[in-house]
Amino acid sequence: MLADLEELVTCESYSADHAAVARSAQVVAAQGGRLLGTPAQTLVIDGVSHVQWTFGTPRVLLLGHHDTVWPIGSLKTHPWSVEQGIARGPGVFDMKAGLVQMFHALASLPSLDGLCLLVTGDEEVGSGTSRRLIEDLARQCAAALVLEPSAPGGGLKTSRKGVSAYDITVHGRAAHSGLEPEKGVNAATELAHQLLALQHIADGVTARTGPGTTLTPTLMSAGTASNTVPARAELHVDVRVPNAAAQEAVDQLIRTPQPRTNGARLQVDGGPNRPPLEADASRELFALATEQAAQLGLGPLRQAAVGGASDGNYTAGAGCPTLDGLGAVGDGAHADHEHVLTAAMPARARLLAHLVGALR
Repeated sequence: MLADLEELVTCESYSADHAAVARSAQVVAAQGGRLLGTPAQTLVIDGVSHVQWTFGTPRVLLLGHHDTVWPIGSLKTHPWSVEQGIARGPGVFDMKAGLVQMFHALASLPSLDGLCLLVTGDEEVGSGTSRRLIEDLARQCAAALVLEPSAPGGGLKTSRKGVSAYDITVHGRAAHSGLEPEKGVNAATELAHQLLALQHIADGVTARTGPGTTLTPTLMSAGTASNTVPARAELHVDVRVPNAAAQEAVDQLIRTPQPRTNGARLQVDGGPNRPPLEADASRELFALATEQAAQLGLGPLRQAAVGGASDGNYTAGAGCPTLDGLGAVGDGAHADHEHVLTAAMPARARLLAHLVGALR
């Protein structure tokens, strides 16, 4: 398993580099083909490479991704290593170890009939080219098992917040800031008003749908010169919601902003991206996984609700029962301390194999 993990990690696969993702897809296809005994189908959609296996009529979807957030060259600063039971390297935890565990788990089964495996190449950037594929497959299946990394301590992810993204643009009017500022319409000032209004939206949604909704301003820009009243200002807002009702409420409220600055005009673009993975979608699968873990003597499983999203949000949104976080045990996704606890890899593979067997 460690040799296979090294093969995947040392083939860098930064999401934005489609050529690198294509090379990674070849390595994933070859490794999976060797362990599963069946060649993969490589799907290239808008330049992004995804890898798929289908065995018979799909009833269980196993889902992962091979792209990472790490730019090409990260191996020089974060080299592959295994020391004292800890594997390190770009993407080792999120989520190349999960792919290795999946391949080895399925290789242990006497039959793969009824399974579909999909390893996408753009999850880290929102799954723009793979979303329709994921949702179409999920609608055909009775369960989706997502090999994203576990929650801290190895917990399975039984709920994830939904994600929406908005770009708020303020259109003002430029003027010389020293000679005649009164002739301008300051887009930056108006944007400040809109920043403050976001908290009121969050509070209103919380009152209507319960706690857990956040609207976080992230990227922001305004103006073109230090002596000019800004004619344009832009703000990106990251929204996380615990349930579908909250996602809809945010969408309704954020699309009707009221300008506070005379002459300013507001434009709102964007909307919901990933629907929430709500606890009901995972409840029965988590109970089944708990039974299998007990039979294997792996100890009680823990579950976690997390704010980050995955492609499991899409499968749940398509109406397919979904259990996430079945991948590696470790920590540090997207961070310098990203790592995997190697001793946990065989046990997680056994758990996945037994869970798949119970579902079929």
